[in-house]
Amino acid sequence: MVTLTPQTLLRPYLYSPSPFYSPNSKSKFLRNHRNPILRCSIAEESKSTASPTKTDSRARDLSPVDCVVVGGGISGLCIAQALSTKHADGVSNLVVTEARDRVGGNIITVERDGYLWEEGPNSFQPSDPMLTMVVDSGLKDELVLGDPDAPRFVLWNGKLRPVPGKPADLPFFDLMSIGGKLRAGLGALGIRPPPPGYEESVEEFVRRNLGDEVFERLIEPFCSGVYAGDPSKLSMKAAFGKVWRLEQNGGSIIGGSFKAIQERNGAPKPPRDPRLPKPKGQTVGSFRKGLTMLPEAISARLGNKVKLSWKLLSISKLDSGDYSLTYETPEGVVSLQSKTVVMTIPSHVASPLLRPLSSTAADALSKFYYPPVAAVSISYPKEAIRSECLIDGELKGFGQLHPRSQGVQTLGTIYSSSLFPNRAPPGRVLLLNYIGGATNSGILSKTESELVEAVDRDLRNILLKPNAQDPFVLGVRLWPQAIPQFLIGHLDLLDAAKASLNNTGFEGLFLGGNYVSGVALGRCVEGAYEIAAEVNSFISQRVLGGFYYR
Repeated sequence: MVTLTPQTLLRPYLYSPSPFYSPNSKSKFLRNHRNPILRCSIAEESKSTASPTKTDSRARDLSPVDCVVVGGGISGLCIAQALSTKHADGVSNLVVTEARDRVGGNIITVERDGYLWEEGPNSFQPSDPMLTMVVDSGLKDELVLGDPDAPRFVLWNGKLRPVPGKPADLPFFDLMSIGGKLRAGLGALGIRPPPPGYEESVEEFVRRNLGDEVFERLIEPFCSGVYAGDPSKLSMKAAFGKVWRLEQNGGSIIGGSFKAIQERNGAPKPPRDPRLPKPKGQTVGSFRKGLTMLPEAISARLGNKVKLSWKLLSISKLDSGDYSLTYETPEGVVSLQSKTVVMTIPSHVASPLLRPLSSTAADALSKFYYPPVAAVSISYPKEAIRSECLIDGELKGFGQLHPRSQGVQTLGTIYSSSLFPNRAPPGRVLLLNYIGGATNSGILSKTESELVEAVDRDLRNILLKPNAQDPFVLGVRLWPQAIPQFLIGHLDLLDAAKASLNNTGFEGLFLGGNYVSGVALGRCVEGAYEIAAEVNSFISQRVLGGFYYR
């Protein structure tokens, strides 16, 4: 299932919830964006640069540490936890600094009036690295998993059509024609034009390898769901590297798959951690009280290593090889010395901070694009769902995706109350809708009421009965700079930024976050383990080489 995952590291500002909520209200509030029944918010950029307070012009020095992680979103917290659990011998002292007054970054869970909903990412793929982070955070018993047999849908020609969940389903699903299926099969076997010799977009790669129907009916809505992106501009190599490498390594997608299986079977497999749960089938996960449980649990375990409301003002490198970071904090200006620094804040926030160190790195990071996305959480009575969309009298499934060619604005809809338990009161359906993205940046000029109207209009044409009650609006959250786009040239820019830092004497300063590891929550966690290993290796090499003299 495609997990819709708007990601950012921006500061949210919440309006106070209205005391006038009523699921049975017949109010025509959709035509009045100031109606108090709406609970809306706009996520604004949390500046990591700020003017120092005037309480003291001198920075107060703190004890040196091994690593400073800049950013308390999921990437930063997971890097810190990975260092603490996997590399405690080499990195014994670390600090996580966060400019906001809370941890979690784009992960925002809200619970009220019998509802529990997400206003950022909705779920994660339960990979072993993800499950390791869950267990190490003490959340194994709080884990909830979706039904692996729940259907996923794509809108095509006015009808929600199921996506095949396993190879045996391929001959029977009606999302593609027989000709389209044959074209995809032949292309996957290698009967298709050869690679062009330049970096292909997602659209170019998929049309060449699998045909037009796979692109238009499966991959294009997939790109909308994961990246809120434009597949004609997204890089196949950067955005979907695992699939891209199959053709590179095996001559075709199927050839690469067989080769990968052979290599995997030929290599000794380390024993699986017996502590980890064993998910059944292809599913997604969350927690009993929502995704926010993960960053809060990690922060609690790190304790006073997490510093909130610390705004980074500058970074410099000392003659000793250490880094000096100056912060504005609630206690005044503070200077912190560290062997290593990991920057997990968004690239456009990191860029001005790194410019004094490397203009090349700063220029590269400034070029990454983050389009706007809005998360609209609304509820309807169960009887509002069209009968043809019900399975055994219930709305079942993960959700639905909408190709841009189908004339709807909403990128996709998650069936939140069907996916995980206790998300809505009895008799109610909770739907999380995403709208905007790279092909619809105009949402920035829309009112919250207009966004709700657009989503409600789309749902009435697809999922709801035309005469359904007005939606009960729970939250409208606009992320002005949401998901980093892995466009053609993304990896070259990222490599240029890293190389410039390393080649100009700034080894030990690492870049992390979703624009580095990937936009899905699970990839942020997997990337956290990778970066933690790099930090530990760097410190170990420097210590063995006698670089540091304390």
